[in-house]
Amino acid sequence: MKRARIIYNPSSGRETAKREMLDIIRVYEEAGYETSTYATTPEPFSAQKEATRAAFEGFDLIVAAGGDGTINEVVNGIAPLKRRPKMAIIPAGTTNDYARALKVSRDDPLEAAKVILKGQTIKMDIGRISTRGGLVEEEGQILAPADARYFMNIAALGTLSEVTYAVPSVMKSLYGYLAYLVKGAELLTRLEPVKAKVVYDDGEYDGDISMIFLALTNSVGGFESIVPDAKLDDGQFTLLIVKAANLWQITQLAAQVLNGSHVNNPQLIYKKTSKVEITPLSDDHPIKVNLDGEYGGDAPMTFENLKQHIEFVADLSAIDVDATNAKIQEEFVEQVEALEATQHEPKADEKENN
Repeated sequence: MKRARIIYNPSSGRETAKREMLDIIRVYEEAGYETSTYATTPEPFSAQKEATRAAFEGFDLIVAAGGDGTINEVVNGIAPLKRRPKMAIIPAGTTNDYARALKVSRDDPLEAAKVILKGQTIKMDIGRISTRGGLVEEEGQILAPADARYFMNIAALGTLSEVTYAVPSVMKSLYGYLAYLVKGAELLTRLEPVKAKVVYDDGEYDGDISMIFLALTNSVGGFESIVPDAKLDDGQFTLLIVKAANLWQITQLAAQVLNGSHVNNPQLIYKKTSKVEITPLSDDHPIKVNLDGEYGGDAPMTFENLKQHIEFVADLSAIDVDATNAKIQEEFVEQVEALEATQHEPKADEKENN
């Protein structure tokens, strides 16, 4: 029998997932999984360590129940491994960007769990960062930089990227998304560009930067219009570089995000790329890196896209077909098969001779 391990944050989302855990377990049992649970602890990387342990023990499915931070830890627990179990998510955080991308219920943990009953999955791209450390390869692990970390949705750099880890967890629990808005407004008043060099697949930028985003999905900070053309499985980041800008220009750019016209703003560089290198050009202002809402270190850093690296349970029927590369491949195969069929059909003059 297949086995599933639910790794849940007991304090996320006003403890809704914790209260419904027995019913959630029944859903995975109905889907054919012998299911057990693990409650994360205050110990650093508790979810990450349990995910690695469960993967080595041969679990077929690991369910991350919590906010994007918990999901990120579970991803970091299995992304370096050669054998990576499938993942499912039960969102119980504040913004739940990844659940929005996978079309999993963000308001009802039990409904989120029931997506497993659809039997649908998608192989998602995963981002990997490193500070150009040496390579390691241990038993069961893939060849990777010694200091590698992984992210599944967004890497952000710059003043505004600090908003998610600048908000205390107590505020997140009590005030939800409002806490982020309040902190974001505060950070806007002290926005300060930094000098950096950004190298990507078909070019580079060297100059003042207010913010940098590397997106893997179209859901960023609760908005789906920041990266309107994002694909979930094509091996490409969407890179957004906000160049030197004052408060008025940032406000104007934010307004354009609502209708998607920001991609043509001269203050923005908008590119598709599989790899990005970011190097600060000044020692006065460190460039902090935000990975899926949590502090991930300081630049310089290298970002690499691991194409279709982890298979996730998802509601494929609700995902925009334009957001997946798999749909394009499927349509290409259908076109080739149709072409082959026409080539085998007898020509008009051959039909007459027969």
